[in-house]
Amino acid sequence: MNFVILVITCIFTSNIFKMLEIDKKYIVDENKKAVAVQIDIDTFNKIEQLIEDYALGHLIEENSPDEIFSLNEAKSVYRKLQKKK
Repeated sequence: MNFVILVITCIFTSNIFKMLEIDKKYIVDENKKAVAVQIDIDTFNKIEQLIEDYALGHLIEENSPDEIFSLNEAKSVYRKLQKKK
């Protein structure tokens, strides 16, 4: 489990350094005060993916090693979750 967290953290960290240079355009009001930032859709998608990966990493960290299911237990829990939808 720790290995997975380490891999996700490394991916997240390395992508953050690549993302430091973001091409952005500032939207200003009539007083020339910045009120918004515009970025291209590809950059937005990359940032969104990084945030999701980061959140997933935290969820993985929060899970207790005591909550490991056998294959049959996992299938049973999954079936119950499917029925709730």
